[in-house]
Amino acid sequence: MRAYLSVFRMRNRMEMQYRGAVLGGILCQMFFGIVLVALYRALYAGRPQTMPIEHVTGYVWLQQAFFRMLLASDPDLLDKIRNGNISYDLCRPVDMYWFYYVRVMAQKLTGSLMRGIPMLVFAFLLPKGWGLSLPASVPGLLAGVLGLILGLMCVCALENITMAFTMRTLDPRGIQAMLNLLMMTFSGNILPLTLFPDSWQKLITLLPYAQLLDGPIRLYNGDYSIADAPRVLLVQAVWIVVLLFAGYALWNANRKRIIVQGG
Repeated sequence: MRAYLSVFRMRNRMEMQYRGAVLGGILCQMFFGIVLVALYRALYAGRPQTMPIEHVTGYVWLQQAFFRMLLASDPDLLDKIRNGNISYDLCRPVDMYWFYYVRVMAQKLTGSLMRGIPMLVFAFLLPKGWGLSLPASVPGLLAGVLGLILGLMCVCALENITMAFTMRTLDPRGIQAMLNLLMMTFSGNILPLTLFPDSWQKLITLLPYAQLLDGPIRLYNGDYSIADAPRVLLVQAVWIVVLLFAGYALWNANRKRIIVQGG
């Protein structure tokens, strides 16, 4: 356990060095957040929806604030897979799956906090109907924070599955493009899942992608009541177990068949 904590701290320090990239990411996400809010306000002006506009704008800002959690990947691991240096990691006295799981968790957590906190402050300062409102209730806020932690664990498990497929194909572009498209669509980043037809939501809210940010945001906004919180958190926990088991099995299978070319 001490080794994994050391890996977490080292990756955390490495992520905190890229402050210029963090500032650029904050400004970019603020711009896209304002553009998306303006589009949804125009949509509501022409055709009002059952979901309050304040909930939609809050959904948008929370998605933008934690965007880094969705798409951040470990470039060092990708390079090691391509050039064969991953063989050195096989010599480490740690489990390779958990070694990289902790690394990507530190990367996503640190990057999300560094970008998310300033963006949330900015969103709270915007006028009503443009920014982020206070949570529906204190229990809803606590449930949303717990759901966000579980969502982080879920997305890290998904990232390790992507890396496991990359070990087989050696080229991450195809599998990452496909999985990122699914993640962006069904996590609610492109379009809030609350605006999908009700018949669709019965299915898409059970997919693993909806457990990343959609569930925690709905708990925060009050779209899910406190009575719904145990069900939402249970679905997240089940997907974490399933994805961890699947990813661990794939990594072990890859370790048995890995071939490193070169001298």
